[in-house]
Amino acid sequence: MFSVTLKQLIDEFQLIDVTEMGNEEEILITTPEVNRPGLQLAGYLDYFGNDRIQIIGKVETAYLASLTAGERYERLDAFFSCGFPCMIVARGLEIFPEMIEVAKKYRIPILRTEDTTSRFMSALIGHLNVALAPRITKHGVLVEVYGEGILILGKSGVGKSETALELVKRGHRLVADDLVEIRKVSNKTLVGAAPDVIRHFIEIRGVGILDVKNLYGVGAVKVMESINLVIHLEYWNENKDYDRLGLVDDYTDILGIRVPSLVVPVRPGRNLAIIIEVAAMNNRQKKMGYNAANELKQRVMGDRADNEGSRL
Repeated sequence: MFSVTLKQLIDEFQLIDVTEMGNEEEILITTPEVNRPGLQLAGYLDYFGNDRIQIIGKVETAYLASLTAGERYERLDAFFSCGFPCMIVARGLEIFPEMIEVAKKYRIPILRTEDTTSRFMSALIGHLNVALAPRITKHGVLVEVYGEGILILGKSGVGKSETALELVKRGHRLVADDLVEIRKVSNKTLVGAAPDVIRHFIEIRGVGILDVKNLYGVGAVKVMESINLVIHLEYWNENKDYDRLGLVDDYTDILGIRVPSLVVPVRPGRNLAIIIEVAAMNNRQKKMGYNAANELKQRVMGDRADNEGSRL
């Protein structure tokens, strides 16, 4: 299970720590789900997920304001006694003295943001989905080509890094070289990034380590990218039949998500950068509903039908 500290979220979203208890580094967030405690403030505490961040907006604040000070303390005490990572008050709304008192009693931080409730919740959930996503690390290269995230895999020395460098020279962007950290941010989406230590660096045998950002500028690199296509580079095998039409789609399973994939044989004289550019554009066409292989098949079948009809 992955986690982020509350201190990291405070820094990321520039939250104001109202209670200032100093335990933000010790509190771990382990789920991207958040909760707006409507029923809980009304007294219904069954099935309460106490691992979620609690967010209060205008509606909850108005409800608490309608209670007497004694009722407010009683409701908040019962709620905070369940335990949860923290409470965030949106819109810069008033924080009741009873809330601060109860928070300090149970050592649960209260934070404040000036952002609207819905906008802040959306941003927070999106950030946590990435930070807490299931992940694996693969030996390969990730590049962005014409807006498509291309994960290049293959044995060591097959030419992955050299191909990525050629793509950068042609105006595309490097995301990761050598190690690609892949995260499953939803049931349909994978994103890849480089570990912090080697971000924007690339290794070329015979040359050494290169800093792509410094050599080609910030426009030649990207921190994170979705993975839309997997290309497996392998040494050319004369005894293997390689796909020449593309009528059958192949997929690579990564973290339970099937990603379209291709096998590209490598031998002297093949321009891999151009092949990957064309593969990226073709993959975009397929997502838009056009498949060149199927189009050719329909034309051939149509011509065959016309020829057979003319014979009759």
